[in-house]
Amino acid sequence: MAAGLGISFLLDQEVLGGILVFFLLVAPFEKLYPRQKGQKIRRPLLGTDLAFALMAPLLNGVGIFAAVIIGGISLFWLPGLLMRPLVAEIPTALIPIVAFILFDFLGYWTHRWAHEVPLLWRFHAVHHSPEHMDWISGVRIHPFDGVLIAPAFFFLLAAGFDVEVTGILAVIQIALGIFFHANVRVRWRWLDRIVANPEFHHWHHANESDAIGHNYAPALPQWDLLFGTFFMPNRSSDRRPQRYGVDEYLPRHLIGLLTYPLRGARSIMRPRAVLAGLRSIAKDVQRSTFRPTHSVQRETAPGCLSTNQSLFEPATPERTLVDS
Repeated sequence: MAAGLGISFLLDQEVLGGILVFFLLVAPFEKLYPRQKGQKIRRPLLGTDLAFALMAPLLNGVGIFAAVIIGGISLFWLPGLLMRPLVAEIPTALIPIVAFILFDFLGYWTHRWAHEVPLLWRFHAVHHSPEHMDWISGVRIHPFDGVLIAPAFFFLLAAGFDVEVTGILAVIQIALGIFFHANVRVRWRWLDRIVANPEFHHWHHANESDAIGHNYAPALPQWDLLFGTFFMPNRSSDRRPQRYGVDEYLPRHLIGLLTYPLRGARSIMRPRAVLAGLRSIAKDVQRSTFRPTHSVQRETAPGCLSTNQSLFEPATPERTLVDS
């Protein structure tokens, strides 16, 4: 934390002010309307998350550098160039809306691949390692994890969307991330399937068998409903997430979390190993994209609607809810 304070002060003095502002805005609501009652502000491993926040200027710089490389070699900008004439025909007033929908759609798939492609999960697991959910837990992100959204930015820029629009989308995503991780008791009820909320995202972080592998959408749950990964207890259920984190071992401090996904990286830096790794990632992405999904009612969670043909256990002949 001391190193983080020094680096933040040297690189971006506004980071400290931003942490304080978010704390003053969100912490009172976590006390007044807590999702997990009795959870203290000074909870276990708070120092680790604060260290991630204070080191953000340096970590973000590393992440942006990697994102530019990934965004360039991803070739996502090629279909963006093909769509440029179509984007030019969109009325100016609708440009931000179309950009938001496209960004959220691409965000859904990159988030889903981050969970379901083993090599990508090594980095994304750092974000899922907190065992307590609050506003500051959302900043525990490996800098190489965020590069997955880079192809979406390159796609939007190549398609002709303004740099300011894509920048605003990034700011919105950060703000929503803080809100969705907060320990607040918020549900939209009948809007649960239209707009994401803390309840939606807390279930995404829940380390409970029937909730794993769901709710990937950054802001619009319609993608999860459409592609079969939506999970939410119904309105009459009083079930709430009871367990967060991951089952696998991860270090509990900043340096360990930053280096853990890179262990063994030296052995895959040889050209042949790199090509083999890329082929493996491509196969895993294909498997994740086209795996079967359909609406099922899980008997282990009465009253909880899942639209995910479980990725982690064999399919069972459970009663379908497609028509209900």
